[in-house]
Amino acid sequence: MTSGRLLVVRCLALLVVAFGGTYMVWRWSSTIAWGAWWIAIPLVLAETYSFGESVLYGVTMWNSRRRPAPPPAPRGRTIDVFIATYNEPLEIVLTSAIAARDMTYPHKTWILDDGNRQEFADAAKRIGVGYIVRGPDWDGRPRFAKAGNVNNALFRTSGEFIAVFDADQVPDPAFLDRVLGYFDDPEVAFVQTPQRFWNVPRSDPLGSGADLFYGPIQQGKDGWGAAFFCGSNAVLRREALMALGLTMFSRSAAERVRKALHDGRRRVQAAVNIHLPGDIGQIIGRRAVGLLVEAEARVRRGDVLADVTYVLRRQIKSIALSDMLPQPVIDAITDTLGAAEVARTDRALAIDPIVTSSITEDMATAMHLHALGWASVYHHEVLVQGLAPEDVRTMLSQRQRWATGTMQVFFSDNPLLLRGLTIGQRLMYLATMTSYLNGFAAVVYIAAPMVFLVSGIFPIRCDSIAFFVYFMPFFLCSQTLFVVAGNRSRGLWRGQQMSFALFPTWIKATIAGASAAFFGKTLTFAVTQKTKQATGIGLRHIRPQLIAMAALVLAGGYGAIQAADGQRPLFASIITLIWVGIDIVLLSAMTRAARYRGPGHIDSPFPRALTDEVRDVIVDIHHPTIAGSTAASQPCHAPTPPAANVPVRAAGAELAILLYAAARFDAVAALALRSHVAESVLDGAPVVLVDVSGVRTITPSAVAVVVDLLRLLRTSGGDLRIFGDSRSFALAYETMALSHVTRLHGDPEEAADSAYANGPWRRGPAQRGRGAHRQSTIMSGPR
Repeated sequence: MTSGRLLVVRCLALLVVAFGGTYMVWRWSSTIAWGAWWIAIPLVLAETYSFGESVLYGVTMWNSRRRPAPPPAPRGRTIDVFIATYNEPLEIVLTSAIAARDMTYPHKTWILDDGNRQEFADAAKRIGVGYIVRGPDWDGRPRFAKAGNVNNALFRTSGEFIAVFDADQVPDPAFLDRVLGYFDDPEVAFVQTPQRFWNVPRSDPLGSGADLFYGPIQQGKDGWGAAFFCGSNAVLRREALMALGLTMFSRSAAERVRKALHDGRRRVQAAVNIHLPGDIGQIIGRRAVGLLVEAEARVRRGDVLADVTYVLRRQIKSIALSDMLPQPVIDAITDTLGAAEVARTDRALAIDPIVTSSITEDMATAMHLHALGWASVYHHEVLVQGLAPEDVRTMLSQRQRWATGTMQVFFSDNPLLLRGLTIGQRLMYLATMTSYLNGFAAVVYIAAPMVFLVSGIFPIRCDSIAFFVYFMPFFLCSQTLFVVAGNRSRGLWRGQQMSFALFPTWIKATIAGASAAFFGKTLTFAVTQKTKQATGIGLRHIRPQLIAMAALVLAGGYGAIQAADGQRPLFASIITLIWVGIDIVLLSAMTRAARYRGPGHIDSPFPRALTDEVRDVIVDIHHPTIAGSTAASQPCHAPTPPAANVPVRAAGAELAILLYAAARFDAVAALALRSHVAESVLDGAPVVLVDVSGVRTITPSAVAVVVDLLRLLRTSGGDLRIFGDSRSFALAYETMALSHVTRLHGDPEEAADSAYANGPWRRGPAQRGRGAHRQSTIMSGPR
């Protein structure tokens, strides 16, 4: 937006506030028809809401930011490119993966296949990209849809930055070169670019084009330091995500453990009362309940949570012998220990870098990154081409998921109450969240004119001309602001239509989001289909809109007849009929959407070489004898643990293993450490002691892996103990508020508890015969 246009926008925003504020004061003070309060109050509330939305739109546009060209991409950075997929067709995913592979800046490309499909693994091998699926740790545990898929990949890769694309988003070769320069600023957490859909016709009957959002609105939010992460077409700093995951983990740990112990104690007590009538069983049951009470008290006192849960597990194990307790009691105890374990053994990952508390994980992640003080960038250049829904049912499902997740965040994590956000950031997130409350306002705007036309009850007590004089300046200024700030963006009118016409979707989403936030209702992540699913006209999907349109037509006809007969005030009737006409025009967008049968033939915007390679790979996979080709290069798979080594044990003694952390303890070194810990788990779930005394530099990624290693070992019945005098490690623990979660021991004797103090310490495989220094080099990098 040019400086001249921005000045006009700011003047219009001030006029909206002035005229709108005058109108709302007049409405609330002089015009409410209290005799018809049941429609008058909802109407004035709806108008107040609309005024608030206009003000928030003006505030957004007030700081619209037009960024200059970014700095050149720095050399030598490491990037992992994620193509997230679940059930999309192979052709679509391959198109995105090959285009991502061919981006000019050096990087690694990974297909994150949540569908775990063999043909996708074969395709990844043929095109020379990595292939990541979820491991057995995820079996029977919450998966968190796309957020879980990306988080899983974050703990199996080590690039400084990650680029995230949906399965149908095809990047330009220059994508990374165009956005990486922004990360010269160490405070930038992510850079978002627009979404553009190549299969949308110019008429855009489904309202898929989001030129207003991916343009003036994002530029406005960017001006307030609140550009949104939209889940795809973005590059994120790994360390920012890991810092976020660690912070949210540590902040919630104590309350989560305390609540799990409290709820588990009640469940175990109930199981004991029902299934343990005997004296011996009651004694054991009461002892188990007493241990849970004692553990909860320790949490309240502020004891280190890892110590509390480890001691509790060992104490419970010593009394809860399986042959003395019935299965329901064992299940209650086991579930309680899993839920109360600070390392989250009931989850596949201890840390969630991408927020999993909402099905709109992108917005929630961005909001919490901003709350931590990280910056964001909106780069207004189309560098990715994607696919939009091609039928009304899929479009409605997509919009409901977006709205439901947003309202879930609104009710459970309201930006007005979130610590760390600036006032501008709070308003930017609030503007997006409250926009979905428009569904309730739309119902009022549909019902109010029908009430007058049918019954003659007018919800506004005033002279019609006075209403016209007060209302029209506000209305005209609001619409002018919308158009001028839109800066010739396509789809402005279609966006207004859809915002009103999708009122049933917004209402359902608000109710679902509130139910999830207040009553713990589980929300289902509905993957947007990338191919047309519906055939024929989809009128059955827009029944509420059709009913509303029919009711408006009937009420309008009846009211017109009444006005012609002198039964209704003529001027008021004319204004109301115009109101009805506007409602019908807005709602008519849904009939057009329901009749839409796809874009027909649209030429692919992708180069011939790309489409030819996709076709060849698919033929090669499905008909190898016909294609007769081989892979062009070897795949780059995610790191996997090495083969297990034979443990060294002393008779009757437990096993303990000593490992060393590298001097630069970053994502690469932490993944190497994780690999050796996974090996030790296969050797018999020991206590693993990690010496961090040589650590000079540490990153949030390394700390996050360490916390997840605690989960890995606790799940297997072992434990992780960190020791060593490292100022860097201690500072990281304090910064991430982890000192109350897990203990950083001063020396190995302190780290090894009495159960392991007299047992053998087995050094890692490379350490035997080569010395400790060589061991640390091989396992965790140079010290």
